[in-house]
Amino acid sequence: MSHRIVLPRLMEIGAGASQQLAAVLRSLGCSRPLIVTDRMMVELGYVDRLEEQLQAAGIASQRFADTLPEPTAASIRAGVQMVRDGDFDSIVALGGGSPIDSAKAIGILGRYGGEMRDYRFPRDVCEPGLPLIAIPTTAGTGSEATRFTIITDETSDEKMLCAGLGFMPVAALIDYELTLSLPPRVTADTGLDALTHAIEAYVSRKASGYSDAQALQAMRLLAPNLRTAFHDSGNRAAREAMMLGATLAGIAFSNASVALVHGMSRPIGAFFHVPHGLSNAMLLPAVTAFSIPAAPERYADCARAMGVAAQTDSVETANQRLLAELQALNRELQVPSPGQYGIARERFFESRETMAQQALASGSPGNNPRVPTQAEIVELYETVWNQA
Repeated sequence: MSHRIVLPRLMEIGAGASQQLAAVLRSLGCSRPLIVTDRMMVELGYVDRLEEQLQAAGIASQRFADTLPEPTAASIRAGVQMVRDGDFDSIVALGGGSPIDSAKAIGILGRYGGEMRDYRFPRDVCEPGLPLIAIPTTAGTGSEATRFTIITDETSDEKMLCAGLGFMPVAALIDYELTLSLPPRVTADTGLDALTHAIEAYVSRKASGYSDAQALQAMRLLAPNLRTAFHDSGNRAAREAMMLGATLAGIAFSNASVALVHGMSRPIGAFFHVPHGLSNAMLLPAVTAFSIPAAPERYADCARAMGVAAQTDSVETANQRLLAELQALNRELQVPSPGQYGIARERFFESRETMAQQALASGSPGNNPRVPTQAEIVELYETVWNQA
């Protein structure tokens, strides 16, 4: 059995990588980029720095800075219209996963038209959008190296998974210095998102030797450094490890797919506007406990890669330590339960069936070592609510 591996054409990794944008655009034959970003990147001065770099190189650019933290089909329409009305030959995505996901969708819709729902899974979007150069500013989603985007249909509160080669950036500039100003809450949520990517890629039914290598190394980088980055935002070594780990985790799940945590996480985000990494963290311990019986050796490997179990530990001991570590991480990184986050119990429970349906429809639960029924997903939502 063969496995197709998809990567950006070019990745520039390390301190100052974002300063290579003009050179990378020229190497790709691009000279008229649209910068897709958000208001925070503007306020921090990151967008001005990019524009100054491009201007010095004689490259004219425009900006669309109205992306939202949880992008919707409506929130990207103005950006799509800019592409349709303009003469852009490329898109530069600057920010966390949301601006990058927005940029991916804008590049496809701007070139081919239609509505975002036309491109959702199970459609395989192979059509090339405008060439996309991704510059991540969080160590989390790995979107700079994935063939996926997530856009919410605000009319139905469904987070739509869209997949295909058309969403893969042609280049990624992975500059950990852009993460040094991240506050603890964003550091925790994005870091736990990256760790979830690595674990789910490794246990996925679509895993391969290639994705395994990326996932295991991601766990080795992420797990020992997440607490340090959370408590000491200026720790450059921890930030660098987190950034590389997040990208490797993105490569892993882009080529092996995510599983049940992500399938259940997207509806929580869509219905209750919980940040994606945070909803993953809420779910990860309970879903891992549910899944371990179907792949105990794989989960034990995760525990060893994360440094919480020794090579000499039994599979059972390693898995006990994995679950204990996931719970301890959530406590130390102050991950709230759904109720503590402010979700009303009645609304959460009345939404369980619909959320379970949407989770299954996304396809992600089918990659899980233990493939759940809809009833089991409903029970897992109840477990997550009650585990606080």
